[in-house]
Amino acid sequence: MTRRTDWAEYTSGSAGPGDDAYGAAAAPYETDPSAVGPREDGARQGGGRGRGAGGGRGRRRRERAESSAEDGGATSSSRAEKGEPPRDPVEQARAICLRLLTGTPRTRRQLADALRKREIPDEAAEEVLSRFEEVGLINDGAFADAWVESRHHGRGLARRALARELRTKGVDATLIDAAVSQLDTEQEEETARDLVARKLRATRGLDRDKRLRRLAGMLARKGYPEGMSLRVVRQALEEEGEDTEYLGDEAF
Repeated sequence: MTRRTDWAEYTSGSAGPGDDAYGAAAAPYETDPSAVGPREDGARQGGGRGRGAGGGRGRRRRERAESSAEDGGATSSSRAEKGEPPRDPVEQARAICLRLLTGTPRTRRQLADALRKREIPDEAAEEVLSRFEEVGLINDGAFADAWVESRHHGRGLARRALARELRTKGVDATLIDAAVSQLDTEQEEETARDLVARKLRATRGLDRDKRLRRLAGMLARKGYPEGMSLRVVRQALEEEGEDTEYLGDEAF
């Protein structure tokens, strides 16, 4: 049974005393005694210093380190400083999600896949993901809107290509439809014209049919409908003096 987790830091943005870099309390870890302080047999080497003051100090340091590990003190803090997630599955899932969300938004599906790869139990993963949605750290609708805005203006992608990308990221079909509806046919065609205008110069010197195929193919890869692609490319070629009167769709 998953233990109860305090989620206050999600909304307040503050972490309580002893919290690690992800805002979660560090869990106790066992410490390998051989990794702390000198070995007892090693302390006896080198002139019998193990029985003197140096050996006593070594034993005391080792005892303090072992006691600290049992209490979840210094060793636990050290693991937190290194960014290692706590062992509790809920806290571990929360740390993983926060780390993945740092600097870039992600969909619930992407985070769920990441937790599954790290073998986080389904119950713990569901608890964390649902809570993240409640406090707004996961918002697939906002993700889809931002994705459409960025990829259309940055890469010139049309609605069909944008919808395909969002499906691969696990966004719900209803949210995808709402996001791509931001773009209408006129806006798509205007973007297609800009793309062709930038690419047109690079095709000069090629025969007309090859120019058509290359430019229309570029638009098709970006998700523009075939009819729109051919129309836009024909118009661009005509403006350059190409004769497109007998140019049929079979050229594409």
